[in-house]
This record gives sequence, C-alpha cells and structure tokens, in this order.
Amino acid sequence: MKRKHFITIGTFDGVHTGHRHLFSHLETLAAGALLKPLALYFPLPPKTLLSEHPEMSVLTLPKEKKRLLKAAGLPAEALDFKVCRDMPAQDFFGQTLLEKYQMGGLLVGPDFAFGKNRQGGIDFLRAECAKYKIPFSVADFYRAGGEKISSSLIRKVLAQGDIRLANTLLGRPYELSGVVVKGHKLGRKLGFPTANLDTGIYKILPLGVFAVKVRVGRKLYDGFCNIGFRPTVNTLHTVLPLVEVNIFDFRQSIYGRQITIWFADKLREETKFSGLEALVSQLKQDREEARKKLQGFLVQQPI
Repeated sequence: MKRKHFITIGTFDGVHTGHRHLFSHLETLAAGALLKPLALYFPLPPKTLLSEHPEMSVLTLPKEKKRLLKAAGLPAEALDFKVCRDMPAQDFFGQTLLEKYQMGGLLVGPDFAFGKNRQGGIDFLRAECAKYKIPFSVADFYRAGGEKISSSLIRKVLAQGDIRLANTLLGRPYELSGVVVKGHKLGRKLGFPTANLDTGIYKILPLGVFAVKVRVGRKLYDGFCNIGFRPTVNTLHTVLPLVEVNIFDFRQSIYGRQITIWFADKLREETKFSGLEALVSQLKQDREEARKKLQGFLVQQPI
C-alpha cells in the first residue's frame, strides 16, 4: 500500500495558536518520515451541524477556514461530515485514511475521536496504526499562561466580549464578513451612517461597541462597530444581534456588497441612553476613541 501523507484530522475552528503549533509539529514529523503533511478538516464543527440551536457557534466559516489553512502553509482537504458521521471507525481508517489519502503517519490531539459513536478514539487509532506499522503520535494540548488553548475557550472569551484576549489566543485579529443590507437608516439621520451586515447564523458575534478595521473592495478603512439590540431606539425584532458598522470618511453606497471587519479593541458595552441626543454625544466619543485605538493596528487582508 502506497504511503504518501503524514495526516492530522480535526475541525480546527478558529485556526488558532494551538492549531498552528499542531501544524508545526506535523510538518516536523512528516519531514522525518519523508512524507508530505496533510490536514483533513470539517468545514463546520460536527457539534454545530448536529445542534438544534447552531446560532453563533463557530469562530470560522468554511471559506474563512480554508483561506486561513492556506495562509498557514499547510496542505488541507475538507471532509464531508454527512459521509463520515455514520461510517464505522474501521471503514474510515481503512477506506478514507489508508486508501483515499494514502496515510503513512497520523498525528491527533489527546481528545480526538471519529467515526460512528466516536468509536475511533486514541486506543483504536494506536492499535490500528501499529497493525500497519504506521507512526502514530498524540500531541499535547498547547498551553499559554498555564491555560489550555482551545476553540471552546476562545468561543467563551468572545461571548464575554474580550476582544484583546480573543485576538491573543487566535494569534490574529478576530474577523467578521457579511453582506451589507438595508436597515432603518437611523444612523444616517444621526450623522453616523452605518453598514448593516448579514453575517449568517453560525458566526459568533461579540456584543458591544468595538474599534474595527473595515475592508471594502481592496481598500481598508477605520471605523467602529456596534453589535447588539439597539436598546435606545428599540427597533429590532430578532433573536440575533444586529451588526452595524460606521466607516470613517466613507460616502459610497455599498448595499449588496460583502465587507470584512477586524476587531482591534472593545470601546464599551452597548448602553440604553436617555434619548437620541445622549446617544449622539456618546457616538462622537466612540469615534474619537476608535481612531486612537486603531493607530498602528495592522491586519492581514484576505487573498
């Protein structure tokens, strides 16, 4: 049987610092075994696909994840969860890993398992790899400051609105893309026109007001973003928060276009003000504070 790849498998939600540490380890193992490294991944987390309430549950959407894996310099191929979910572990190991992907080595995390009912755990993999004389390695959890770096931790941090810590754990600024849709145009009347973003249901939306970089076409702009439920004007009738972006020094009509924002820092929590005058006064302060926080803030634009 031909052996070509040293493989790792996972969801890799966030493609965070822990994942990149794993990828570096994979490349070292692959080079030592004279094989090519390969990451097999699920575009969306299986837990999200199986959940009755998948809203705001992922760090990276499929296209974003594909791009980030490419940027990490690691060959990667997507797995079809619908095909894999009911496949016995023995069949997945033999038909998918050995035959389809010509596996010659395997690296997984300590909590990894695959196949129907998660039958393909560490003990199963170790035994099967030994049977075929295939190198098998279990990576330790990557830790920083004594804490395990995981997608679950970063989701929790984002839910708390701690953008600085989330960016540190990710090893890059958290980003959000969406199509600009029409809103109530209240921001324009207040002197702060906003682009309202439809980001889909899956992406985690941190609540609050944030300093952001905004990509429109190939240009980058400074701005600030409010994610929440607009308590002062109370015009929302949705369970998902609204994403509103005020782009500084920008006058174009961009309805129907996709834009991307990168979060630099949190300015404040969303607040209910006594009226529109108090809201406008705060927005002016937010704009000036955002300009300060965005000085020297750099992002790696999507290819």
